[in-house]
Amino acid sequence: MDDKASVGKVSISSDSVSTLNSEDFVLVSRLGDDTPSTNNGSDDEKTGLKIVGNGSEQQLQKELEDVLMDSSMEGQTGARQPSEAMPTSATSEESLTEDISLTPSPVYSGLMVVAQKPEMSLPIKPPQDADSSDSSPSTPIPEEDSILFSKLTYLGCASVNAPRSEVEALRMMSILRSQCQVPLDVTISVPNVSEGIVRLLDPQINTEIANYPIYKILFCVRGHDGTAESDCFAFTESHYNAEIFRIHVFRCEIQEAVSRILYSFATAFRRSAKLTPLFAPPTLTPDSDIFTFTVSLEIKEDDGKGYFSAVPKEKDKQCFKLRQGMDKKIVICVQQASNKELIIERCFGLLLSPGKDVRNSDMHLLDLESMGKSSDGKSYIITGSWNPNTPHFQAVNEETPKDRLLYMTTAVDLVVTEVQEPVRFLLETKVRVCPSSERMFWPFSKRSYTETFYLKLKQIDQKDRKSNSDTLYEVASLESESERERIKTTASPTIRMPHYGSQGSIIPSPPEDDEEEDNDEPLLSGSGDVSKECGEKILETWGDLLSKWHLNLSVRPKPLPALVRSGVPEALRGEVWQLLAGCHNNDQMVEDYRILINKESPQDSAITRDINRTFPAHDYFKDTGGDGQDSLYKICKAYSVYDEEIGYCQGQSFLAAVLLLHMPEEQAFSVLVKIMFDYGLRELFKQNFEDLHCKFYQLERLMQEYIPDLYNHFLNISLEAHMYASQWFLTLFTAKFPLYMVFHIIDLLLCEGISVIFNVALGLLKTSKDDLLLTDFEGALKYFRVQLPKRYRSEENAKKLMELACSMKINQKKLKKYEKEYLVLREQQAQQEDPVERFERENRRLQEANMRLEQENDDLAHELVTSKIALRKDLDNAEEKADALNKELLMTKQKLVDAEDEKKRLENEAAQLKEMCRRELDKAELEIKKNSSIISDYKQICSQLSKRLERQQIGNKADLDQIRGKVEGCDRCRELFSKEGTLKIVSTSKDMSEEYQDKEKELLKHQLREMELELAQTKLQLVEAECKIQDLEHHLGLALNEVQAAKKTWFNRTISSIKTATGVQGKETS
Repeated sequence: MDDKASVGKVSISSDSVSTLNSEDFVLVSRLGDDTPSTNNGSDDEKTGLKIVGNGSEQQLQKELEDVLMDSSMEGQTGARQPSEAMPTSATSEESLTEDISLTPSPVYSGLMVVAQKPEMSLPIKPPQDADSSDSSPSTPIPEEDSILFSKLTYLGCASVNAPRSEVEALRMMSILRSQCQVPLDVTISVPNVSEGIVRLLDPQINTEIANYPIYKILFCVRGHDGTAESDCFAFTESHYNAEIFRIHVFRCEIQEAVSRILYSFATAFRRSAKLTPLFAPPTLTPDSDIFTFTVSLEIKEDDGKGYFSAVPKEKDKQCFKLRQGMDKKIVICVQQASNKELIIERCFGLLLSPGKDVRNSDMHLLDLESMGKSSDGKSYIITGSWNPNTPHFQAVNEETPKDRLLYMTTAVDLVVTEVQEPVRFLLETKVRVCPSSERMFWPFSKRSYTETFYLKLKQIDQKDRKSNSDTLYEVASLESESERERIKTTASPTIRMPHYGSQGSIIPSPPEDDEEEDNDEPLLSGSGDVSKECGEKILETWGDLLSKWHLNLSVRPKPLPALVRSGVPEALRGEVWQLLAGCHNNDQMVEDYRILINKESPQDSAITRDINRTFPAHDYFKDTGGDGQDSLYKICKAYSVYDEEIGYCQGQSFLAAVLLLHMPEEQAFSVLVKIMFDYGLRELFKQNFEDLHCKFYQLERLMQEYIPDLYNHFLNISLEAHMYASQWFLTLFTAKFPLYMVFHIIDLLLCEGISVIFNVALGLLKTSKDDLLLTDFEGALKYFRVQLPKRYRSEENAKKLMELACSMKINQKKLKKYEKEYLVLREQQAQQEDPVERFERENRRLQEANMRLEQENDDLAHELVTSKIALRKDLDNAEEKADALNKELLMTKQKLVDAEDEKKRLENEAAQLKEMCRRELDKAELEIKKNSSIISDYKQICSQLSKRLERQQIGNKADLDQIRGKVEGCDRCRELFSKEGTLKIVSTSKDMSEEYQDKEKELLKHQLREMELELAQTKLQLVEAECKIQDLEHHLGLALNEVQAAKKTWFNRTISSIKTATGVQGKETS
């Protein structure tokens, strides 16, 4: 059923292109309708399969009738019988998605009516390892401690993007329950311990159909009471490398038993295998002591903006690319993958050392920033800071030559409950150090380095255990997957390593982009890393070309096509693509985009559904609700509103995602519009895909010319171009092939046009011719869906393909000729068609056109009424505003009158103030004159007093000299007084003379004091006069300033101007 999935399955959407298994495409149209659907993404409309061939549609329907039938209808008899178009092997796990079944309604295709039968398949798990028993319909039930639930019906499974989302689980439950036409009766076995396996059994022969280990089951849910799904339950499980999640839905005949089943699941999640009592040593199975851990290493670097972002890895050499001297962080994620869960208590230490095979003493401890379980509780995350500028990290902080690589060893010591000593996980990685000034481009994949470790524990004997200790084990060995591979390569070919672990106990480490398993799983879209490194000469050549191109953007440089055929350097693709598409001046489109993203889209549900299925393998788009999906949703929504005729069609999201990886969303939208309109891609979606079928016819005619043997083989097995090439044309190869090849195809498309698709298609068919010649119908379809994209995971193969495609010269005249042939064939088919059916189809088309025009008319009428209401509202607002302005004008006039009155009042006050100032000034001048005369009189008195005092002092001195002379002439007096005038002998007569002299002295002193007091009073009066003069001068200055300020105010000037104008007008009037 896998092999016919791309033909026999149709999604539940009524979109013009249906997505299968996330990205497989077939052409569909609505029931009995040849016009393209205008309601892309609506889940309410029924869909049918319409395959229009280039030849006879009737013959195609006859040959594919068995393919469209489901063998499950025959399975009701108890045995599955093989048919021509369906292998007897079980379907692969991807064959069931959202579109799990088809509504059994007739589909009108050409002149035939083919009844579609519902499609139903049940995935069967392949054996996980050599030791596990094969899970096939003939496999007996293994004996284990479990509970059996019968009277259950398996409704099917589908892929989900959010495995722990109850909303999405209930939505898928509703879809599968409503679409399932032929349910499958099963019995389910739920184990009692978390190490067990959930098994689906055939109730008739009691054999196992499928099994799912408990540790892979992520989520269980039941339908809400009161809904149609109240008797249903479902569980989600991780598939392969945990990048794909599926949901399985069951219906229970006894509704009350649903709760009991979920309780059993909860018990299995909660319980672990019972430990044997300490006094009795447990009996271990041969490999039950092997514990598998997946340890991933991520290095983050300071981006200069205050954040730390993951460093890129070189794809070809698998080494981290570090920048010199930048602060870094080490993030280690440890997750247990098998066996009983061991609880990690804490991180004992995070160590780092340059080199490989280093000793423990050479390891250097890093500062721990955080440790603890992740948000989902499944892994333990340790983060440490790393300063590369310290001396012992000098070796990994110096620029690395281009021909050399360095090794770096990281170790983490974890304290694990029940284990005696810390467990050390050692990771050896390659690194390359670049200068800090080197520009680091954003990588397309920042996968962390992942290593798988196998920890073997040994039970400690009772007597060797420490008292009051819960340790039960000691480490017997710790081996990494890399060490095992080295041992295998160095050992003899006849020596085989022992296989550790029970069934499902060992989970291989996640494969890198180009190292996926060669199984029946199709290549996920968005796979493959693209390196941004490029040779210096190539960059110089492109730099010179772009410099010349920017001088004249209207003319492409002559060397451009040759350079594009070799591939545009990844670092320059964003700029070159915009120039090739003519989006160098797209300001108007950017403004339109910002308006469009705020409008509602009629295809919003289809866009939302497809966003989660676009590039799931790419880091930028894999997170639900992340930046990548958000930008992608905006672009698809904006285009669906911009192009109302086509709207959103499935497949556009892949092209938009490719553009988003190279430019901001505004520029990506502009380039998308250019590709759709200017390059003619939107023509493929118009008129019931008429142009697309013309392209199919041209491709088959080119095959007939270039690859005739393969063309004849496809005729023999009835394989037509639309069965395998629909996706190539509608998505421009972006949906399935690795990104390296996709980007190169877009290079050529933007440079040479949409005809490049024929070159690439012929190149693919030519390189795969030998393999395709060996296939039948189903094998060819499977080859196109699975093997063909995987061939080009290698860049070398992709380069050879693109060289072959570029070397093929396809004449445009031939394409025009083939187009005319196709139109002639279509006319012949139309003439051979029953006129009644043709008129009925034309009538339906005209009715739809009429309905569409009526809808547009209603929309325009509604818009007209809305605009009239808006205009009336604007008019009312304008009238209200005019009234408000009139009121404001009246108030202004009143204020002007008041201002004139105020002006007159202020003029009167100013005149009064001037008069007062003048009086005060005159008074002050008189006061100053008076004070001046007082000062002059005071100065004259002082000079007279001074002269008088001098004369008295001279007279007193002359009298004193005279007295001294008389005293010296008298003998008696000479005896009484000394030469200095002091008294020598005290007697009564002397006392009397002294008393007389003292009185005279006192009298003189009194006269002197009176004169000094009179002088002091005069000085005081002088000072007071000066102070009063200064005060008057100050008042005079203030008064003058106020007068000047009053004269210079804006109001006075305004009033003066108004008076002047009024006076002039009066004069003119007179």
